[in-house]
Amino acid sequence: MTADTITAVDTRINARWMIPVVPAGTILNQHALLIQGDRIEAIVPQQEADRRFRARETLDLDEHVLLPGLVNAHGHAAMSLMRGMADDLPLMTWLNDHIWPAEAKFVSPEFIADGTRLAIAEMLRTGTTCFSDMYFFPEVAAQTASDVGIRSQICFPVLDFPTAWGDGPEDYLRQGADLIDQWQGHSHVRVGIGPHAPYTVSDGPLRDIVKLAESKSVPIQIHLHETAFEVADALEKSGTRPSQRLADLGLLTPHTQCVHMTQVDGSDLTLLAQTGAHVVHCPESNLKLASGYCPVDQLQKAGVNVAIGTDGAASNNDLDLFGELGTAALLAKAVAEDAAALSAHEALAMATINGARALGREDEIGSLETGKLADIIAIDLSDPFNQPIYDPASHLIYSQHGRQLSHSWIGGIPQVQDGRLTRIDVPDLVLRVSHWAKRIQQG
Repeated sequence: MTADTITAVDTRINARWMIPVVPAGTILNQHALLIQGDRIEAIVPQQEADRRFRARETLDLDEHVLLPGLVNAHGHAAMSLMRGMADDLPLMTWLNDHIWPAEAKFVSPEFIADGTRLAIAEMLRTGTTCFSDMYFFPEVAAQTASDVGIRSQICFPVLDFPTAWGDGPEDYLRQGADLIDQWQGHSHVRVGIGPHAPYTVSDGPLRDIVKLAESKSVPIQIHLHETAFEVADALEKSGTRPSQRLADLGLLTPHTQCVHMTQVDGSDLTLLAQTGAHVVHCPESNLKLASGYCPVDQLQKAGVNVAIGTDGAASNNDLDLFGELGTAALLAKAVAEDAAALSAHEALAMATINGARALGREDEIGSLETGKLADIIAIDLSDPFNQPIYDPASHLIYSQHGRQLSHSWIGGIPQVQDGRLTRIDVPDLVLRVSHWAKRIQQG
């Protein structure tokens, strides 16, 4: 390119700070990000952008930090309609006596559509641009995500017993295989397999899941080592830890996402590191259900990729990933008994490039790099109670939550502008949620 060459782009974003995530620990000051089509064309100092680029639209974000859109690597989106329904209960009581009975009564395609849209609205408004979902009627969740334009990994459920979505493992896998084919190659929606947990899926279906995942080249996401009881019960019944059982069945691979992992010993660490399986940490849900503490620092030092998820709003009770990161950073320090464990930049990586890596999309999203998809968020740090700002990364983790998000783009398309959602009718959504709340309250 000669000095006189001018490149035309669609959008130019001038930001006070930019945290690209890759290279790690980098903060860029007074830079411009250029978008052409659905990709990042360049990231350069603003004065260089003046010389080299002409944009159809320019946005000046003088008090903002720009960073990659966040990846919420685990959740049950439609459970947003159950937010606060059965709080302050142990996991199995919460599931057996409240959540599963409510699901049996209310879960339907309409419930999934409205609950998923509610979750997507909250996630977009707080910085998430890609999420993983594991719930019933995944075909409805996939279509809802596609309609809004958010990136997603939709994991269809597999359990040993019938649910509203199917009669049992064979039915789940048949429907799931069709869903994989339906969304194959889609730019926003990817389909994965979601066996619920080792204690709800027997060996035969797990073997079938491995075969399907290999034949279709899709990921597997499973709740694993969520509680001490889960591990103790497995040891009592079989003499084998759940992680070892999954490894023996061929389920632990670089395409496997292990959610929770609050119970980790040396053998688990070795298995995770050797197989390349990923861990998805859900700190607030684990704390609220008193499930245990994922040893994030220990996992990362062993070379295990650790992403982060909110879990469902029924056990969190929000989907603000910035709040989740603050909790994760503080919890990691307490668990490791090391104030340097999980720094602000490392926490941001968990919700960006680590999440993208867990979902197999690190070549496309998770960092601000030339050629990657333009999935970008902007956080307004102008609030006087955010001042002074010595380190914007530290502020993002320790001093504020996602409601200070001002802008969001997915593939260069605005999803949030000046704090307002652009593709979701919020008043209509509120009416739909109110309808479900009344039905659920009436029982």
